[in-house]
Amino acid sequence: MTPERARRLPALLFDMDGTLLDSIGLIVESAVYAFDGREGPRPTREEWQALIGTPLDAMLAHWATDPADAAFLKGRYRHFQIANHDRFVRLYDGVDETLRALHAAGHPLAIVSSKLDEGIRRSMDYFCLTPLFDAIVGIDHTTRHKPHPEPVEFALARLRVGPDEALFIGDSPHDVEAGNAAGVRCVAVTWGAFTHEAIAPARPAHWIERMADRKSTRLNSSHVALSRMPSSA
Repeated sequence: MTPERARRLPALLFDMDGTLLDSIGLIVESAVYAFDGREGPRPTREEWQALIGTPLDAMLAHWATDPADAAFLKGRYRHFQIANHDRFVRLYDGVDETLRALHAAGHPLAIVSSKLDEGIRRSMDYFCLTPLFDAIVGIDHTTRHKPHPEPVEFALARLRVGPDEALFIGDSPHDVEAGNAAGVRCVAVTWGAFTHEAIAPARPAHWIERMADRKSTRLNSSHVALSRMPSSA
């Protein structure tokens, strides 16, 4: 592929949890384990799931009684998540082949997540996908996090592309808000932790119902639908 052709293809920025990776069960069960370790306020499963996409420290702050309690909860959460990662996580249908096709076609690819870089790489390494990405942005790369645009802007800088040369694909209102604030067109997926109704107020430019659904807007292996989207919607 020539550099000229590669430059015509949009960079594709992906959220990870709820977008590429079905890790919702692991995230929720890690919280259950963490809070079962002590007395005090605790979230319901639904309350915890509603915060997915937010940095862990911010999630815990809703229920931690003091810094020591937050540190205790975070330690138990991390312990469960590391020990049970491989048992709980899976890729959503169509993700593996779609990412490989996009990479082969020459799209610059990035992950923009509210997880630590180490956690992102653990998951992508497990599925042998890490080499496909030109940039990985976790919460340890920026001082401000989604829905602030800084993580998206950081990824754009890593990829050396402008906002008008990229798309951000995610499953949460925070993803869409961050992308919009960075001037990047946003594509919302509906198979993750959030419903269409929950995401819609953030105003994504496009929607994908299923990654591999040939009857819907999709990331397609032979003629990537997103590469032909208009610059405004």
